Amino acid sequence: MKNIKSKKLVYYDAKSDVLYLGIKKGEEEEFIEVSPGVNIELDQNGQVIGVEILNASRVLKPVVKPLHRQSLELVAK
Repeated sequence: MKNIKSKKLVYYDAKSDVLYLGIKKGEEEEFIEVSPGVNIELDQNGQVIGVEILNASRVLKPVVKPLHRQSLELVAK
């Protein structure tokens, strides 16, 4: 994702299963893989502009399921 100027700061592409969390707008100059499938995108000054999570549905499944259950429990109360 080279340019998030036209993208939302939180964007999920279901077709490619990529979740993007934008920190600030800017041009990606480089990225650092901090974990398999998790990239931190940096601008030309080395500042973080976003986080890209590949295979997001698989990577976040252990986190999302408990959160979903909790939200359903809150709604039921």
